[in-house]
Amino acid sequence: MTYPLWPRNCLTMFAVQFKEACWAYGGFMRLEGKVAVITGGGNGLGRATARRFASEGAKVVVADIVDELGEETVQMVASDGGAASFIHCDAVSAQDNHAMAAHALENYGAIDILVTAAGVSHPGYKSGDNDASLKWWAKRMDYFENPATELLDLELEDFRQVMAINLDGTLLAAQACVAPMVEAGNGGSIVTIASIAAKHPDAGPIPYVCSKSAVWMLTKKMARLLATSGIRVNAIGPGYIDTHMTKMIELIPEERLTQFFANIPMGRKGVPDEIANTALFLASDEASYFTGEILHPDGGYFTE
Repeated sequence: MTYPLWPRNCLTMFAVQFKEACWAYGGFMRLEGKVAVITGGGNGLGRATARRFASEGAKVVVADIVDELGEETVQMVASDGGAASFIHCDAVSAQDNHAMAAHALENYGAIDILVTAAGVSHPGYKSGDNDASLKWWAKRMDYFENPATELLDLELEDFRQVMAINLDGTLLAAQACVAPMVEAGNGGSIVTIASIAAKHPDAGPIPYVCSKSAVWMLTKKMARLLATSGIRVNAIGPGYIDTHMTKMIELIPEERLTQFFANIPMGRKGVPDEIANTALFLASDEASYFTGEILHPDGGYFTE
């Protein structure tokens, strides 16, 4: 029996239409039946990831220290037709992190995915507080002309605060969520949010670059320790993404801003959805042979 050959353009059109139809009805449901816990889910990368995961069928636990923002994310997920719940969580509290894991188990019966998006760029950072961030960045402008002062002016307490939230917070969330993952014996996926600062010292202030490089090393170590339990651990190292955290870049003088974007071959900041899509890949079975890796959605920053 012979079959008619379809013209290539017809097949291409069918494939495109099929893909668009799948997206229109909630995507390909790559996380159907999975439960995802997302720290820092009230804003920025965490919020985008929560919405993206829910659109792919996951039940999402949104954890954040700012209750209003976390609840807002849950409402957005619900409006999109997804399932999510909120729990207050201070990233540096072991008790809060264990309560977060317990919340996921009580409400959804499992934890399959953890994304650690809670983090700060500087001491005193508060998600959504643009004014505070802009004031902090204004103080840093002098460092462009006098680089040594960044080191000499650094307060130990400020250093410790950023390290605690970014590094300790990642560790505590992992410890709380890995325990039920290991007990269930079904494997899982952890996605940590590092930064291009994990590898490049000029991508942020001292506490930030130190904390993110430590998150990257913690990711690799956890990947080694958890591989035999079927739990994959990978990191995302975003470039400059258009969030509240990077709003302060607008204070840079125009000539320096031009130079700043000249270091990014694509010539623009990224958007949160581009990070959420990367997290989706790493959390899904499509990345089944990835562990201990870091992906850099950075517009080509590391091609130089």
